[in-house]
Amino acid sequence: MRCKLHLTPFVAALVLAAVTVPCRADEFAEKGREIFKKHQHAVVTVQEVLKVSSGGSSRANETKQDLTGTVLDPSGLTVLALSACDPSEMVQRMMGEDYSRRVETEISDMRILLDDGTEVPAEIVLRDKDLDLAFIRPKTKPASPMAAVDLTKTSPAQVLDQVVTLNRLNSAAGRAYAASVERISAVIQKPRTFYIPDSTMTSTSLGSPAFSYDGNLVGVVVMRTVSARGGAATRNYRDSMASIILPAEDIAKAAKQAPEAKGDSERKDAATGTNAAPNEVKDAK
Repeated sequence: MRCKLHLTPFVAALVLAAVTVPCRADEFAEKGREIFKKHQHAVVTVQEVLKVSSGGSSRANETKQDLTGTVLDPSGLTVLALSACDPSEMVQRMMGEDYSRRVETEISDMRILLDDGTEVPAEIVLRDKDLDLAFIRPKTKPASPMAAVDLTKTSPAQVLDQVVTLNRLNSAAGRAYAASVERISAVIQKPRTFYIPDSTMTSTSLGSPAFSYDGNLVGVVVMRTVSARGGAATRNYRDSMASIILPAEDIAKAAKQAPEAKGDSERKDAATGTNAAPNEVKDAK
């Protein structure tokens, strides 16, 4: 005797979910790998030497650090999070003028590290403190065009959307390219539009580009900071900062103001004709 199996609607739904969810997950993974393969080389490691002095001291401490940059143009125009390459900008916004009078910073060296091991000397040509962006260019024209993201192909994001972020890992991990999946937990409309990724720990770092599953650029991860409230003893600095994804449209608009690199020998102050200090670069309007 053959027994005929009857599934209740609830059981049938569970069976269907068990079959379709892995398939959909595989579909997202496949799209993510396509984005990774297409755009990974537009993500670079930027190595810098930051000098920090405090209290009017003539002695400065040097720190060498690796940053993540997103290449915006084949000429090598690259965007970083300003708070990553010069944290003093972020701290000053939270603490106010008292901090700026005590601490001075100088970026004494900056290099873009390419796949083949080539180190390309670069310089900051534009800072946008409000957007937390620093734009850098190679001091000399690259030998060949650099891989870059397409700022004409962008997509917005909505709450609970997933985006793919790309990064280049540190030297201990062989500077391998990496991809992560972030979920948008909030969309902020004022004072300007930006996206808040969830708090799950991934390999995403400041300066990482974020892409929608259609392959278009959503934006770049930066830090948003506001002035901390209260006195020095009661300020909660943790509540004064948040990692955000700044929309690609804002980045494209700011990038249009980025001047050409001048190189060490040509960096002169327009008013005095003297050599400009490394931090005396154009600020975005």
